[in-house]
Amino acid sequence: QVQLVESGGDSVAAGDSLTLSCSATGYTDGTACMGWFRQSPGMEREGIASITYEGVTLYIDSVKGRFTISQDIAKNTVYLQMNNLRPDDTAMYYCAAKRQCSDAEWTYWGQGTQVTVS
Repeated sequence: QVQLVESGGDSVAAGDSLTLSCSATGYTDGTACMGWFRQSPGMEREGIASITYEGVTLYIDSVKGRFTISQDIAKNTVYLQMNNLRPDDTAMYYCAAKRQCSDAEWTYWGQGTQVTVS
């Protein structure tokens, strides 16, 4: 079993930066692929970034150039650096993990951390 705990959410002004962290504990061998998702009220949850154990990253278009996903494997922690935040980035942000990025389903989820941009 894997536990994911997000932190770093906050209320910020448009244009500000924020870094989210996701710490994984437990059977972390099953977390070679890590990702960040977000969900706004009334909206579907969307995947915004992912990173493989080897460090290969993927982003959705709306965050490319503004958000950066990274990881510290020794600390079992993945980060989401968010720059030039916009009001439409307001959402609950979730960390997720699965054995490999080619797997269809994400296996493990965190509880989320709120980001509010005004």
